[in-house]
Amino acid sequence: MTGPWRTFARILTEVFQPPVVVLVLLLISPAIEPGFPRTMGFGLLGAFFVCILPLAYVLVMVKLGRISDHHVSDRRQRPALLLMTLVSVVAGLVVLQLLGAPVSVSVMIIALIGGIAVLAVVSAFWKMSGHASALAAAVVIAVLMFGPAWLPLFVLVPAVGWSRLVLRAHTLAQVIAGSLFGGIVIAGLWWLLRELML
Repeated sequence: MTGPWRTFARILTEVFQPPVVVLVLLLISPAIEPGFPRTMGFGLLGAFFVCILPLAYVLVMVKLGRISDHHVSDRRQRPALLLMTLVSVVAGLVVLQLLGAPVSVSVMIIALIGGIAVLAVVSAFWKMSGHASALAAAVVIAVLMFGPAWLPLFVLVPAVGWSRLVLRAHTLAQVIAGSLFGGIVIAGLWWLLRELML
């Protein structure tokens, strides 16, 4: 596919790339506890460790020619990046604990750690869609947090999945697997941790 549709697909892929989606998710994570929106700063701090540092690392590695592109299209390059991301996420979790951040931010980060760990293992063998995983998890969590009025967000999941197919970044199976993994496993882990920790 070429022309305007491919351009639209590229826009969707860039706007809803995992670091951006997870950043928004962390910003809203304290909404289930008193003090929001004043507590969004803790979500932003969590996002620094979960999103900003790993993305900065990727951009530096791309500049040095050690990573193919900022979407890390070569699956062989993903396990090392995901391991570095895990280290950054754990560090962020420790800092947030020391600062007395809302438990809801830690709940979100722990759920993301679980997701990143599984993606790191799977990526060694198969390129499951990180875009689909992050977005599906974010949409399900948003609906669980704010109610059925947010259900229309689900239209974004197939839209972004379509963009990954148009750009030939993934197969249909990889997009579907990523969507199911994010929407069921990561969001499910978040819900379970919320019930246990809050």
